[in-house]
Order: sequence, then structure tokens, then C-alpha cells
Amino acid sequence: MGTRGLDHWVDIVVVAVYFVFVLSVGLWSMCTSNRGSVRGYFLAGSSMSWWPVGASIFSSNIGSEHFLGLAGTGAASGIAIVLYEWNAIPLVILLAWVFLPVYVSAGVYTLPEYLGKRFGGTRLRMYLSVLTLVLYIVTKIAVSIYAGALFIQLALGWDMYLAVVALLAITGLFTVLGGLAAVIYTDTFQTVVMLGGALALTVISFNKIGGYDNLVRKYGRAVANITNGNATCGIPRDDAFHLFRDPVTSDNPWPGLISQSTLGVLWYFCCDQVIVQRSLAAKNLSHAKGGSLLAGMFKILPMFIMILPGMISRALYPDEVACVNPKECSRICSNPVGCSNIAYPKLVLELLPVGIRGLLMAVMMSAIITSLTSIFNSASALFTMDLWRKVRSSTTERELLIVGRVFIVVLCGISILWIPLVKSSQGGQLFIYLQAVQAYLGTPIGPVFIWAILWKRMNEKAAFWGLITGHTCGIIRMVLDFVYPAPNCGEPDIRPPLISGVHYTYYGMLLLGVTSVSIVIISLLTKPQDSCELEGYTWWTLPIAHRPGCGETGKEAKTEDSISENNGEVLADESNRKYNREDTCGKRWIGIICGLPNSTVRTSKTEHELNRIDKFLYERPRTRTLLNVLATVSVGALAYLWGFFH
Repeated sequence: MGTRGLDHWVDIVVVAVYFVFVLSVGLWSMCTSNRGSVRGYFLAGSSMSWWPVGASIFSSNIGSEHFLGLAGTGAASGIAIVLYEWNAIPLVILLAWVFLPVYVSAGVYTLPEYLGKRFGGTRLRMYLSVLTLVLYIVTKIAVSIYAGALFIQLALGWDMYLAVVALLAITGLFTVLGGLAAVIYTDTFQTVVMLGGALALTVISFNKIGGYDNLVRKYGRAVANITNGNATCGIPRDDAFHLFRDPVTSDNPWPGLISQSTLGVLWYFCCDQVIVQRSLAAKNLSHAKGGSLLAGMFKILPMFIMILPGMISRALYPDEVACVNPKECSRICSNPVGCSNIAYPKLVLELLPVGIRGLLMAVMMSAIITSLTSIFNSASALFTMDLWRKVRSSTTERELLIVGRVFIVVLCGISILWIPLVKSSQGGQLFIYLQAVQAYLGTPIGPVFIWAILWKRMNEKAAFWGLITGHTCGIIRMVLDFVYPAPNCGEPDIRPPLISGVHYTYYGMLLLGVTSVSIVIISLLTKPQDSCELEGYTWWTLPIAHRPGCGETGKEAKTEDSISENNGEVLADESNRKYNREDTCGKRWIGIICGLPNSTVRTSKTEHELNRIDKFLYERPRTRTLLNVLATVSVGALAYLWGFFH
């Protein structure tokens, strides 16, 4: 066996050892967590401290599409795209300080459930649940699988489908058996590995390029030798090292980019199940705030561990990373549009010594697993708590847990079937594709939630039709984007003016305005909700107060699906607490492995749940003051970064 073959096997051994550690953490968390209740499985029993909450928020957000996508966009156009990462700092603060208290006061497991309680009825909740699941498949799962499989294919030479099936099997096993607690603890472990390996690559990359000043100089000359006949194609941008670019002629106009990276993605950080579910798992509001602050500080790092390494990769390997000739690009990366997405894997495979290269391979797989486990658990919660309970109104606790696990298996199957569509639809910059699709489908969700929480006059008709209006406009633009793809460098742009002349970030601003205006107009023209129905469901009616006369006419009377627990056990009649003697030995073992309860009783909201809400929302004055100071410092750090890299 040659030296190269031996090195390859050493890297595989490192990856294998890494997975043994991950499995150990997952098994430990399965043994120590309460998986036998809905709150235990979907919200980790609301018992998490600030540091695993923050690590899980970060690792759930940062997936393989970030390592490949951010590095690829950095290689192609520079650092401006980092605003999507840095501007998340005030958004995660907004989640814990404004949104989370309302969600907890409402006693919800999912975000569509909140809208159902806030407005009553079922159509808005059902619509948002289905939309969120579609978004997960089309963007989160599809992009994560594609990016992860691309890296594994480049690094190990495995068949893409074999790699994906293996990854989905591991992530599905974690999520099915362990619940959110296992996901959060493995997320925390993998965050440490992810950051350690990525920082090591950053140090080695800067040492190879000769420092930041050399990067600026060499990046400006990083042009492929083989061109497509057009002298302007493949030339690095003059403003590559600036955040704020020309508002009309640039690839990332600063007004649109700032708007889309703050208000446009507000739905993702404050109203999306994957992120919010981690905050709901915190033991109290102070720990949730601490977790948000930790996640916000971690969001500073992608600039230095993803984007700048991607730019270094282009400077070191311009013929591969910066290729513009379609035939040459097809030969290098099987993508005629461009090969910027291989920037990060190229660094890993070329620069790192044996062993550390295996660690970085583990980092990438870590990013895939953390993203997929988080998505699978959150999607399972959405399907089970928002859709299945509407189909089966008399469902039991045991049935909900079984359905949640089975749905994860189904989702794994759908993900595998989606791979051919993902491979055929990816363009030159993976991260830009992801942000554009989310802008068209996700941006209208943010105004619905912010108005619902801050404006008591808003009603169900305004929320539903405002969302429909925004999504109709977004889908029209998304379809046009797919029908009229961007031309290759040097080709004439024959797209309609709505596509060629309106940047996707500006279109996102339009969707924000259309949705908000629709909500305000419809709310003012229709009947407002009764004030009793708003107790505990808006910022202005906190903390929750069950006043006389509001019990039967309020929203609690309209929602029949609250589930409560007492000290981790389901409240049930004495007759239902007894073990079902008809269960076979096989069923008992399945119940033990999956953590299923013996009780089959359907439960309802009790005084214990109300006490839990009050306890969660309480903050010690000194702790609250300290967290407010740290939040101010975090925003100040963002302002400094804006000024330094403007």
C-alpha cells in the first residue's frame, strides 16, 4: 500500500473515531433524558442550560451548506455575504427578549401552534405547518444533503447516494431514539469539533497565503488560465473586501442586503421551528437569553472560518476554484456554471496533513448531521403536533411519540428521492441560491409573527390573507427565476426586467412591504378579536393572566390540544396509569428503546402547566441586568465589525 493510500485510511480512521464519540454522546443523552413524554421528546423537558442551547442554535443553523456555500460565495464575490451571519446577532437577541416570552406564555410546542392559539381556527396553522415542511425539504434538507454529499464525494470518492444513505441512517437513528435532548447534546459536542477543526484550517490557510495583506493582493489576481473567450469573465471584484456595495450595479446592493439579512430573515431566527425549539428547551428565560447571546457571538466566526478561507482557496487554486470555461468547469466539478463551491473542500484536501484532514472531514460530516438532526426533530414536532392531532383528535401520548418517530423515517425517504432534483437545480453559488429561495418563501412569514405579537388589533383574516398575498408574489418571482436562469459570463441577458433589473434582496423588501400593508388594511377593515382572547398571546398581555370570565371564552377554550406533564410524568386517571397487560414482550422492548410511555391517556392543560410558565418567565433582577448589558455589548461588537469592514 502506497503512502497516499495509507494516509487515506488514517483519515478514515479519524472519522470513524469521531463517530464513535458522537454515538457515545448520543447514547448517554438517551439514557439521561426523559423521552417518554411529549415535552421530554420534542422540548428536552425544558431543562437545558444556556451553553448547550446556544451551541445547538449555532450548529443547527451552520450546516454543510454554510461551509461550502459561504466559502464558495466568498471565493466568487468577496465578503459582503457575511452580513447574513453577522446581522443574526440582533435577531437571536430579539428572539429571546421579545418573541420567546410570548411563545412560552402561550404554552406552545410549535410555531404554527402559536398562530392557532393567537387567532383561533385551523386554516392558518395548517397552512404554515405544510409550508414549513415544504421549506425544510426544498431548502434545508435538500441543500444540506447536496452540499454534504458533494464534500464526501470529493474527499472519499464515495458514490453520492451511498454517502447520503449512510448519513441519513445515522441522523435518523439519533433523532428517532433520542429526541431533542440527544440532538442538543450531540450538537454541543459537534460544535466544539466543528469550531476547533475550522479554526485549525483557517490558521494553516493564512500561514500558506502569507497573511491578510497577501490575501488581498493575490485574490485580486486570482484568474483562471483557461477562459471562455471573454476578457471580463472570472475577474475578482474590486469591492470584494467591502461589506457595503453599490446599491444599483453591484452583485449585493447594500440597501437590499441589509434589509434582507435583518427583516427578511427575521422569520428564520425568531419564527422558525428549528431555532425556536432550542430556546423553548431552556430551563428558564435567563438561560434562553444566555443561549442566544452565545449563539450570536459564534455567528461572528463564519467570516474567519468560512468566507476568508474560501477566498484563500481561490487565490491558491484559481484554475479550479475560479474556472469560467463551461467545459473546464464540468471536468473539474461537474458543474458548467462554476466551481466556487469546491473552495472549502479543496483547502481541506490540499493543505491539511494526514489526521487533521480526517478531523476536518469529520467537521463537515458534523455539520451535516447537526443540521439534519435538528431539521428532522423539528419537522417531526410540526407534523405530529400540528397536523396529526388535527387528523386524530383523540390521539394519545404514546401515539404522538410513535407517529413523530415514524415521520422521521418517512422524511429520510423523501430526502433521498429529492437528491436528483437537488443535483440538477444547483447553480454556481449554493448559498445565494439558498437565500434567494428563502427570500421568496420565508420572508412573508416574519411580518405575520411580528404584527401578531406587537399589534393586538391584528386578526386571523389579516394574518391568513396577508401571508397568502406575500407568498403569491414570492412564488411568481421564484418560478420566473427557475424559468429564466441567469446567463453565463459573457452571454447576453435576455431575462424579463422583473428578473434582470430587480435584485432578489430588493424583491424581498417588496414582499415585506406587501405583506405588512395587506395585514394592516385587512385588520382595519375587519372585526377585531375580543380582548379576552389575547391574554398571554401578545407582548402587551404578558404575563399570562386567566382573569374571571376569560376561561371559557378565551383562546384556551378554542384550542383542544394542550399537553401537560407533572414532574416529567403524564397526568392520567389512576386506571390509565396501570400497564397494559395485553402488550407483548416485543412491544415492551420497543417502548423501552424508544422511551414510549405506558399510559395511553390523552391529557389537558392544568395548573401545573401555568406554574411552569410563571417559573420560566421569572428572572432575577441582577441576572436580567447582566444579560441586558451583554446584549448591548453584542450589538456594539456588530457595529464595530460593520465599521471595520465597510
